[in-house]
Amino acid sequence: MNYPINEIFQTIQGEGYYTGTPSIFIRLQGCPVRCQWCDTKYTWTCSNNNQISYEELVKKKISDQTWSYINAIQILENIKKKEWTAKHVVITGGEPCIYNLLYLTTELEKQGFKCQIETSGTKIIKCSSNTWVTVSPKQHQNTLPASILRSDEIKYPILKQEDLFYLEKMLSMVKNKKCRVFLQPISQNQEALKICIKNCIIKNWRLSIQLHKYILIK
Repeated sequence: MNYPINEIFQTIQGEGYYTGTPSIFIRLQGCPVRCQWCDTKYTWTCSNNNQISYEELVKKKISDQTWSYINAIQILENIKKKEWTAKHVVITGGEPCIYNLLYLTTELEKQGFKCQIETSGTKIIKCSSNTWVTVSPKQHQNTLPASILRSDEIKYPILKQEDLFYLEKMLSMVKNKKCRVFLQPISQNQEALKICIKNCIIKNWRLSIQLHKYILIK
């Protein structure tokens, strides 16, 4: 199965439960959610005009709208060729769950990788049972209760105190599930950070600060 991929790179995971973990990021093209504060807006549209070859994509040095159809075998070949050592793979976007990720996650696991998906939870999540699922609910979007139930962690973006109302609503729909909740201030906003810290302490949740943006890595 081929997937429209924007970029593949090795770095340190900067968010959520796996913060600090060496990771290989697979960024898929296409997103119907389109958050205002999104820092990967170049992935929103999967236009044929921006399609490039596999050879061109694996040589990309900048983040832009170009993408290529790539399959799991090519991904594994690229990882081996570049001699990347991370064993944690983050499948992100865009919105990766507009695609069926069962085959991709299964093939990566066969080669000893641990997979993580970062999703808004607005689409049905199709992946291996061992895949770590990070759901980041977005206000004014149709976050599926099934996505919250499948999640291993909830990473929730915060700008103001009122943003917490939607999170509480989502959690109330899955009362029998014990959720790992991370609050993440949007765009390093200092007031949002204070709100996150305050509520993490009150609720005994955890803070996610997008470490990669503070230490200036991709």
